[in-house]
Amino acid sequence: MKKYKINNLDCQACSIKIEDNLKRLGIVKDVSIDFATQTILLDTEDIDKVQQVIDKIEPGVFISESISDNYQGKFSKQFKCDQKFRNEKSSFLTNIISFMKQKKRLFILIALLSGYIIGLILKSRILIETKSKFVYFMSNYIIFIIIYMLSGYEIIIQAIKNLLKGGFFDENLLMSLASIGAFIVGAPEEASAVMLLYNIGLYLEDRTIDHSRKSIKALLELKPEYATVLEQNEQIKMFPSEVKIGQVVLVKIGEKIPCDGTVIEGNSYIDASMLTGESIPIFVKENSNVLAGTINMSGILKIKVTKTFQESSINRIMEIVENATHKKAKTELFFNNFARVYTPIVFIIALITAIVSVLFFNQPVTESLYRACVILVISCPCALVISVPLSYFAGLGAASKKGILIKGSNLLDALTDVETVVFDKTGTLTEGKFKVSQIMAQKGYSEKQILEYAAYCEFYSNHPIANSIRNYYYEIFHKNTIDTTRIKSYKEIPGLGVSAIIDGNHVVAGNAKLLNQKIFSRDNVINSFNKENGMNYNNNKISDTTVYMSINDKYAGCLIILDNIKKDSKTAIEKLKKIGVKDIFMLTGDNEEISSKIAKQLNIERFYSKLLPEDKLTILEKIIESNQNNRKKKKIAFVGDGINDIPAIARADIGISMGDIGSDAAIEAADIVIANDSPAKIPIAIELAKKTRKLVLENISFAIFIKALFLIMGFFGLATMWEAVFADIGVTIITIFNSLRVLKR
Repeated sequence: MKKYKINNLDCQACSIKIEDNLKRLGIVKDVSIDFATQTILLDTEDIDKVQQVIDKIEPGVFISESISDNYQGKFSKQFKCDQKFRNEKSSFLTNIISFMKQKKRLFILIALLSGYIIGLILKSRILIETKSKFVYFMSNYIIFIIIYMLSGYEIIIQAIKNLLKGGFFDENLLMSLASIGAFIVGAPEEASAVMLLYNIGLYLEDRTIDHSRKSIKALLELKPEYATVLEQNEQIKMFPSEVKIGQVVLVKIGEKIPCDGTVIEGNSYIDASMLTGESIPIFVKENSNVLAGTINMSGILKIKVTKTFQESSINRIMEIVENATHKKAKTELFFNNFARVYTPIVFIIALITAIVSVLFFNQPVTESLYRACVILVISCPCALVISVPLSYFAGLGAASKKGILIKGSNLLDALTDVETVVFDKTGTLTEGKFKVSQIMAQKGYSEKQILEYAAYCEFYSNHPIANSIRNYYYEIFHKNTIDTTRIKSYKEIPGLGVSAIIDGNHVVAGNAKLLNQKIFSRDNVINSFNKENGMNYNNNKISDTTVYMSINDKYAGCLIILDNIKKDSKTAIEKLKKIGVKDIFMLTGDNEEISSKIAKQLNIERFYSKLLPEDKLTILEKIIESNQNNRKKKKIAFVGDGINDIPAIARADIGISMGDIGSDAAIEAADIVIANDSPAKIPIAIELAKKTRKLVLENISFAIFIKALFLIMGFFGLATMWEAVFADIGVTIITIFNSLRVLKR
């Protein structure tokens, strides 16, 4: 699937029509059009043929390459991008002209509406002051015909084109027939009002849809335009996609950070609100990690790039947001196809109304025709076809503003049914930022020796605990590197620890489960340590956050690692219970005592301890099976952050990954990404999903009720064109504004 920009797409109905026709093409394997973002996902090898089909369906709509991050060309040392920025500056007069062009449609509509009001006034004055039939005809028809043609000529032309292509139940045709019928029965002011108000409605629809796009557009605009790279005391501006790992970039006050990296000089506050949803500026200094797309607020920073732009957090986030609207909810898919059935049915009702009124109610032909025209206006399904997808789009936008990246509107629906949440502990409920808090050494070894052996043994490991040991070694020994020539025969012991030959000594470093291996036993560790150190070292201190050391197959000591509970983890659990999540589980590799203590602090009643990475999936499968046995059809969400969580994230109904410290693979596998690693965002996501579902149901109920009511009134001649316009355009605008309420939470 490749993404393209689809241009000049005016309405949701047009996008549905194009998508339906393309799906029937043999050369198109898959297609998805999103009207809100004006993008199309296509799996085809003949893009030219696809464009030809679109030309036949909707002339003027065309596909173009989407703007990618793979920029062509490079900036020179003369700062070509500065020239580009200068060219974008415009004069006051240019801005006025640009504003006039943008508001041209609005000015025309205001002029036509003013002309319509003047026409009504003239008609009433002339009707009173003259008895001339010719003058009355001129005032009654000519003015309104002019307004009608000016406001409706595009709709009539489009209706004719669609009719010639077999589009008998197109909304343009329905509006044209209804308004022409109104002229025939002698209601010119109502005919012109239909077209004029229909145009005003379309304009308001466009404006509100544009408004709903802002939250997502604002996120996409976080993409930095350039990077200032420092090379040999020169400042070279280039596109972020051209910056390589290891290069140093200079970020001045007010500029966006171009790539993920580490601060090597300077300190400042950075604004990450659009990326993480947090409004409080973050203070960064030397050795702080920073993300691309965040804004430098108060000081000059020199940053060493640690990831290319293509691998950066902002680029991943943009891809998630841009693709989210193509994964449609079932309700959205239903109403996308709704118009194809609904409009023909109402068209038939209009025809039956005209016939029945004449044959059974002895109504004049003009009155029967008028009733049919009223029903045709009411029949347009815009309120449902537009408001339902827009509600989901607004829900996704509201979530992105909070730093919650949901990969599809189908997942918004799924979130409303979540009754079970399973949490990984480390990096999810706890900070995952380990720190050596204490070193215990057996006689014959010093604490520094134990730390040194541990740092060397863990050198090749990427585990967070290994990182914390190396960092502590660098801090204590005032070094920034390790002599790798001293390390031989490095080996991983999956789920347990590592081993290596250090200076000819066989060194093993591992977790509590390693105590049960043949290297040394749990009881021997406790007994020998208490005996030789005069300390009460018991089971409560043995956990996965304690690293035990064996040197030449003898126990030598241990390092105790701390991992603090996140400040909002308890709040997250409380809110989940409050909004209706019935079952909450915690999975961890810690022993039962440590696990019990953490679970108690977080008010989690159900937890599983002493788990190897592969055990998490097994436990999740048991929870899912239990759910099915109890005939529960509710959804199960799994929340994790690391590579070892990927199987469980992928298996759960909804996989949630922590996006800040989470692994790239976990983020790819997840359905939802929490940009700032805050577990408190999970209940917010569920609440937003429920609010979105509520708005969708409100819009559906309101639109169907009003249309049904006015269809009945129209059948019995109790509704005029004015009521019909309200039932169509008025209801559409009301449902659109209702959809946008989710953005104001």
